[in-house]
Amino acid sequence: MKIFSWNVNGIRAVEKKGLFKPFIEKYQPDVLCIQETKAQVDQVKDDFASLYPEYHQFWHQADKKGYSGTAIFTKLEPDKVIYGLPEKIKTKYNLADSYGDTTAEGRVLVVEFEHIYVATVYTPNAKDDLSRIPMRQEWDPAFLEYMEELRKNKPVVFCGDLNVAHTEDDLARPKPNVGKKGFTEEERAGVDTMLGANFVDTFRIFTQGNGHYTWWSHFAGARERNVGWRIDYVMVDGDLKDLVKRANIHAEVLGSDHCPVSIDIQV
Repeated sequence: MKIFSWNVNGIRAVEKKGLFKPFIEKYQPDVLCIQETKAQVDQVKDDFASLYPEYHQFWHQADKKGYSGTAIFTKLEPDKVIYGLPEKIKTKYNLADSYGDTTAEGRVLVVEFEHIYVATVYTPNAKDDLSRIPMRQEWDPAFLEYMEELRKNKPVVFCGDLNVAHTEDDLARPKPNVGKKGFTEEERAGVDTMLGANFVDTFRIFTQGNGHYTWWSHFAGARERNVGWRIDYVMVDGDLKDLVKRANIHAEVLGSDHCPVSIDIQV
């Protein structure tokens, strides 16, 4: 099974640029997890169903138009689709702040297959002034608790834009970014906790060192110079680690300020 994840930063924009279809045709993902769709279901559902009829398509929109949102395209029809966080987790954690209610932003979507769950997540950004770090300290454990709940039933793959570079190898310029958005101790600790809970960063199974990034600023030719950050991940339950045959970053795929990431897994 080829599982891809891509923060498209506006799926209608990528399609309008003529860059979504070539990506689909070249890579043929079995499951495509999408973040930051920036679309309401009625704006995309019919058009994308006709353009990509080989996929079952599930959309989780934000209440706010043109903001956030996730989707999953899958060739295999899932047994179940779950939208958002469970109520018991939403009530346990403080997931709303002055910026809004993260549980109303279409940030989590899960499909259940016979042998695994696949989840996509668009993690809230900490903001330049770090004013959303308190939210991250609620969101990260809430999302992880949900993944741990799911895997009591069967193994889990989760992927998406986690909005954090985990180690110094995950961004081109670590020293000047220590303590800044996306590279604070608090955000990095969230990934530490995921790994400590026996989820595996699949890219690091196969590839070590720096120079491998998934997001680049629009400024100063950052992408052309590969001055980027690795903030998009595919994580698997530790029980699935040996079934992951490859994990890739597809920096050649254009259309967004992020590029897709993927794994091939035998399930």
